[in-house]
Amino acid sequence: MSPRTLVTGGAGGIGLAVARQELAAGRAVVVLDREPPPADLDARFVCVNLMDEAATAAALAEALSHGPVTRLVNNVGMVRPASLDDTTGADFAAVMRLNLGVAIQATQALLAGMRAARFGRIVNVSSRAAYGKELRTAYAASKAGLLGATRTWALELGKDGITVNAVAPGPIATPLFTAANPPDAPRTRAIVEAIPVGRMGTPEDVAQAVSFFLSDEAGFITGQTLPVCGGITVGKGAV
Repeated sequence: MSPRTLVTGGAGGIGLAVARQELAAGRAVVVLDREPPPADLDARFVCVNLMDEAATAAALAEALSHGPVTRLVNNVGMVRPASLDDTTGADFAAVMRLNLGVAIQATQALLAGMRAARFGRIVNVSSRAAYGKELRTAYAASKAGLLGATRTWALELGKDGITVNAVAPGPIATPLFTAANPPDAPRTRAIVEAIPVGRMGTPEDVAQAVSFFLSDEAGFITGQTLPVCGGITVGKGAV
C-alpha cells in the first residue's frame, strides 16, 4: 500500500495545493471537506461538515477504513474578523472548533496507525496572525493554539517516530484571505505594501514548505514553526 496523506480542508486554497504536491510526490491523498475538490484531483474525497464533531469522527473512520494514514495536514480553518469589543462567544467557539478542535480530533484518530508504523508526519497550518493582528481575537487565538499544540505534540510523540511541525502563512492569495481582507480596503493595501518580497504569497508557496515537513528526509526536525510570509514577520512592520 502506498503512503497516504490526509488533508483537512483540502478542496481549495492552501489545502488543495498541498494535496497536489503530495500526489506529485507519489503519495495517495485523502481530502476531508464539505465541498468536493476539482475533478482532476486524483484523491479520495470524504464529504463532511468538520464543524460537526460526530460527523468528523465518522469521516475519519471512513478515511482509515482503507488502511493507516501516516501523514496529516491540519489545514481547515475559518476567519470571523471582529474587534475585541465585537467578538462574540459563538464566533469564538466556532473558530476554535474548526481551526484547533478539528486538528486535535484528526491527530488523535490517526495516532494509532502512525505509532504502529513507527513513523508519522504532522503539519499544522497556523498563520502569521498568531503573532498578533488587529480584528483577529478568535482567529489569532486559534492559530496560536496550533503553535502551542505543535510544540507539545512534538515532545509527546517524538519517541514514536512522529514529527510535528507548523507553517505560519501570510499573506496568501486565497479565497479565505480575500473574504476577510477586501482588495480595495486601505488595511489590505497596507498589508500588501508591507511585504518585503513585493508580492502576495500563493498556496503553492505554502505547499512547498508543507511538503518538506512531510518528507522522509525531515525526520530530525520537530516542534518548529516556519513562517511562509514573504518576510512580513521581520520586515517593514507587522500589519
